[in-house]
Amino acid sequence: MSDSIVESVRSKYASVAQSGLSGEHAGVQGVAEAFGYSREQLASIPAEANMGLSCGNPTAFASLRSGEVVVDLGCGGGLDVFLAAAKVGPSGKAIGIDMTPEMIARAEANAAKGSGGKPITNVEFHLATIDRLPLPDASADCVISNCVINLAPDKPAVFREIARVLKPGGRLAVSDLVLKKPLPPEIAEDVAAYVGCIAGAISVDDYRRGLLEAGFAEVDVVDTGADLNA
Repeated sequence: MSDSIVESVRSKYASVAQSGLSGEHAGVQGVAEAFGYSREQLASIPAEANMGLSCGNPTAFASLRSGEVVVDLGCGGGLDVFLAAAKVGPSGKAIGIDMTPEMIARAEANAAKGSGGKPITNVEFHLATIDRLPLPDASADCVISNCVINLAPDKPAVFREIARVLKPGGRLAVSDLVLKKPLPPEIAEDVAAYVGCIAGAISVDDYRRGLLEAGFAEVDVVDTGADLNA
């Protein structure tokens, strides 16, 4: 996919980051709750971390444990990073990766603001694309991602990077959009549809195959029942 597509995605999410949209708006909180976040979880993090960009709640099935290092691909304002940080505790670390400077700035501001006036310190954020992670080999116990891998032009490279940074026995927990049937050409080739997390999606079989080829030993795909092609 051309660099212009990447820049279109970056521009779109820069605008979202600067929009002031946050979990303080009932509609934004409603979207998050619809995708599996509890009100208690959302109340435990800065409201500005939630911009209604989720398509699931990967921390709910990542089985995070105290002391672990977890990496969030496409962290946005830090929603899942902060939830993960609470689960891994002060002896662990949650790392956010995002390619949009405005999102990184928002996430860092949210971390400084913290919850209840107390900064969140067991987090860090890096400006980078998810196909070139600025992290050492075998440095993470778990990688999570929420509705972002579909936006990556080179998904095999993303899968290889995930496998590279995971420790032996590490795991991946992803909420994402996948295709149940091919898109019509007019949608598959539309830039707006790509930026909107539709045209960049791949089939369930391609997703599973890509992870297995990257070195994952076991891949479990759970269908939530949503059908964007209906």
